[in-house]
Amino acid sequence: MDTLQAIFERRSYRGKYKDTPVPREDLRRILEAGLAAPSGCNKQTVSLIAVDDPALLQRLRAVIQPPVGETAPAMICVLTRRVVAYRDRCFATQDYAAAIQNMLLAIVALGYQSCWYEGHITDDDRIGDQMARILGVPEGYELVCFLPVGVAEEDPKPPRKKAFEERAWFNGFER
Repeated sequence: MDTLQAIFERRSYRGKYKDTPVPREDLRRILEAGLAAPSGCNKQTVSLIAVDDPALLQRLRAVIQPPVGETAPAMICVLTRRVVAYRDRCFATQDYAAAIQNMLLAIVALGYQSCWYEGHITDDDRIGDQMARILGVPEGYELVCFLPVGVAEEDPKPPRKKAFEERAWFNGFER
């Protein structure tokens, strides 16, 4: 699958997954794609944990309420460190967003589906902190997102998008 095809075929998949395991080689390629993303001032604030152990997945799923991605045979947890990069600015959010997008595209290119779950685990209940404790994540790192990974049981539905002309222009705004 070429890059543009992966971009246009990627969907946020929130359905059930088949119990087909995700091979370690595929998980490694997905992680490598995430780590290849650009990083503000090359601070490399993103770290990643792939989880494919059924017992560990079960422990993580037990704290994710309401449950999402609970049938995926693998999960990627995205960690960030808030590091000042340039003139008192931190680019951690941009860094992990770029890494997540790279991984989402790699996931589709390899024949799997996923969804970016961030707000679900970073709200006031701090589910990401509970997940981080289960995974032994040291202080100074924050678990900000997880991506379930697996073969979808059904075809993802394309979202409704506004027309190109409503959101993109040439040489100025709305011209």
